[in-house]
Amino acid sequence: MPINITMPALSPTMEEGNLAKWLVKEGDKVKSGDVIAEIETDKATMEVEAVDEGTIAKIVVPAGTEAVKVNALIAIIAEEGEDLAAAAAGAGSAPKAEAPKAEAAKAETASEAPKVPVTDAAPAPSTPAPVADGKRVFSSPLARRLAKEAGLDLSAVTGTGPHGRVVKADVEKAAAGGAQGGKSTAPAAAQAAAPAPAVAKGPSDESTLKLFAEGSYELLPHDGMRKTIAARLTESTQTVPSYTVSMDCELDALMALRAEINKSAPVKKTEKGEVPAFKLSVNDFIIKAMALALRDVPMANASWTSTARVLHKHSDVGVAVSIPDGLITPIVRKAETKALSVISNEVKDMAKRARDKKLKPEEYQGGTTSVSNLGMFGVSSFTSIVNLPQASIVSIGAGVEKPVVRGGKIEVGTVMSATFAFDHRVIDGALGAELASAFKRYIENPMSMLV
Repeated sequence: MPINITMPALSPTMEEGNLAKWLVKEGDKVKSGDVIAEIETDKATMEVEAVDEGTIAKIVVPAGTEAVKVNALIAIIAEEGEDLAAAAAGAGSAPKAEAPKAEAAKAETASEAPKVPVTDAAPAPSTPAPVADGKRVFSSPLARRLAKEAGLDLSAVTGTGPHGRVVKADVEKAAAGGAQGGKSTAPAAAQAAAPAPAVAKGPSDESTLKLFAEGSYELLPHDGMRKTIAARLTESTQTVPSYTVSMDCELDALMALRAEINKSAPVKKTEKGEVPAFKLSVNDFIIKAMALALRDVPMANASWTSTARVLHKHSDVGVAVSIPDGLITPIVRKAETKALSVISNEVKDMAKRARDKKLKPEEYQGGTTSVSNLGMFGVSSFTSIVNLPQASIVSIGAGVEKPVVRGGKIEVGTVMSATFAFDHRVIDGALGAELASAFKRYIENPMSMLV
């Protein structure tokens, strides 16, 4: 019997991916566990393994196809002794690739706020979907919110998303008074009285381009990463009531301790000769200080949901890493329990794999806080956007020499500005100030991070 290979869901939030490359061809024999293809998500390239033993009877989706929906048929394997032609004949037609990138910007994934990713921390509960005739109506959180605002009955709306899921476009169409699939899309009173929900929109592509002379520019279509970044940051700025707290931290003791630790680092033999087993950066101390501060102020180590605050048991610190035309935040899990040398090597490894798009989704999804450091560019201070479902982020500026008062005397010290952004739904002002103060204590007394 033919075995169907479908597009896998490589993360809890994945709805589609690009089939980048086939590592097998029709007629090749494979066994369970063999890597047969590479799939590109918005921020990573993942390998697909064969689930059974047999022969590749048909490749349904060619390499290079974009926006292949999760669970779409991509290949067929014939079992041992099975006729390849007969197995291939049972294949459905290849799922159509989504429209080119310029048109894909209109797709649901670009316009709908992404779901909160599932992590090893407590998942964020969401409002349950309505139930019709005893069966759950599958719908996106945004669709449910818009339907509630418009007074629509979701059970009467036909979904056009994956597996019949009701998405934003379905609700907007229903709110405008249309009927889908022969169903009434809302109670009569709601249809007559409820206006379509207001959706904030920027200038259209056409009106924007008219502002520039033809031939004076070129278009760079949005890739999956850019659309995801735009959607997540838009969601954060539109839904999070944030505020900021700034602290100046003296770095002299930290810099001295860092130099001493690096000088005494053991060496290891490699192909390039003997190299230090680790080399600590200032950022490694910052990650550790933030993790310990969250441990000391546990109420700030939390996430928001509509029904409860999620109090995390460990400090999972995301580290903003710049990659070509994008940004990703690999996460140091349980950072409060790890030595500085372990944090240093882990961040270097994840940063390299991030630039190669080899991170696994669980290595960059979730987290309980983030660190963004632009000090190496000479930036004195800045404010970052809270990265949901986290409730805090610290932005680090450059360490610069400034006059400081010590023991009643003015001296020259190296001072770094740390600016915290907090989700006020989770972290009130006094609590945020307490966390910032704890962070400052660890930075200015770095030996306390070693005990």
